[in-house]
Amino acid sequence: MIRVLLGHRGALLRGALAAVLSKEDDLSVVAELDCADEVLPAAARADPHVLVLDPAMHGQVGLEEVCRELTSLGVLLLVDREASAAASLALVRMAPRVGLIATDASPEELVEAVRRIAGGLPVLDLELAMAALRAGENPLTHRECEVLRMVTTGATAQEIARKLCLSAGTVRNYLSHILTKTGSRSRIEAIRKAQEEGWI
Repeated sequence: MIRVLLGHRGALLRGALAAVLSKEDDLSVVAELDCADEVLPAAARADPHVLVLDPAMHGQVGLEEVCRELTSLGVLLLVDREASAAASLALVRMAPRVGLIATDASPEELVEAVRRIAGGLPVLDLELAMAALRAGENPLTHRECEVLRMVTTGATAQEIARKLCLSAGTVRNYLSHILTKTGSRSRIEAIRKAQEEGWI
């Protein structure tokens, strides 16, 4: 039996993915999470063989850190083609232990990908891997990317602070660092550059 820990920010999609995986006789979903910060403690409790994760989950812990910590587990990242930079170059370099599959894959392809990762075989969507290679190294931290993605929704510093359990001053500091790192004069310019480079 392949034990799967499932992490996705969306409750509806997370439930649907769990249902797809649980239908298989050889797969068991042992934990469902919506925050990246919960992955390491949940993995210690649930003892999974494979992590199936959404790279855009909220949290202070980045998936690169999770993958570095849990070296004995296979990780399958569910990446949206429209946000393919969520699969960083560092994660692509961790193949075959870390695999990439697009969110437009079929349920059958997802199930087979989980089995391959559990067996130590590579799962790598070529288009997603190439997007990560083209994007290169992202100068923004995981938290800075999270803040900038929230800015794209029109959220104010106060709204972002409430959502991420930070102070508004801390969010403004993140935004200042983002402008500096991207060489931008405004948030709009920073968003445009980050999107063009595939950082968010």
